[in-house]
Amino acid sequence: MRSTLCLALIAALAAVATVSSVTAAAWTRPLAPSAPAVQVNPATTPVARPDAWWQQCHTAMNERVKQGKVDLVFIGDSITQAWDDTGAALWAKRFAPRNAVNLGISGDQTEHVLWRLQNGNLAGITPKAAVIMIGTNNVGNTGGSHSAEQIAAGVQAIVDELGKKTPTTKVLLLAIFPRAEPTDPMREKITAINASLAKFAKLANAAAPKGGERVTFLDVGPKFLAADGTLPKELMPDLLHLSAKGYEIWADAIEADLKKLLGEK
Repeated sequence: MRSTLCLALIAALAAVATVSSVTAAAWTRPLAPSAPAVQVNPATTPVARPDAWWQQCHTAMNERVKQGKVDLVFIGDSITQAWDDTGAALWAKRFAPRNAVNLGISGDQTEHVLWRLQNGNLAGITPKAAVIMIGTNNVGNTGGSHSAEQIAAGVQAIVDELGKKTPTTKVLLLAIFPRAEPTDPMREKITAINASLAKFAKLANAAAPKGGERVTFLDVGPKFLAADGTLPKELMPDLLHLSAKGYEIWADAIEADLKKLLGEK
């Protein structure tokens, strides 16, 4: 006959074995699947550029808008910035009399423009109209890491930010201009982005009250192309930036829409 002590020991060992098996089962039980990682879109994530010259340009723009008397803004990258250079004579004639301000900075991508709009470029002003043309540097300067969908979302974020800061401003949203040779993959990506922007503008206006359409989409690109799809050097010498003649084509192409958006007769 087993002693009471022996029986107690057996019972204790059995209890330990039970606990061990339960613990082991808990450790070997499959873990619940973790939530998928949130994908951050770099084209919609506002970020400033660290370059001193860029910071100076941004500050100068903020100082200009503080002065007021801004009825029209052009928002973009080097192609827009060069209205102050290659297109300066035309700017002085066509846009300066309309109290226009140039908010273009060379090399900017959508995320840089978004940061600028959130940090003073629109402070205290309510332009009647804004011309937006941005995104080509997301295509050409990121090694292809920004998808067409991401870039289109970046442009849309800029339009949305403009709507938050100055909701009565009418937007002339331009398709990204064509660049490079017809067979370059950038052409196809730009076409996809522009298709998304056209849909975005249509949906934005459909959601607006009647008569309150805020976004006008315009594709000026075909006006720069030759019949075979190439970009004439006399219009885009480096197949990206415009010549003086190119700026004349741009100005002529947007004139009718600008008059309407600015309420001109």
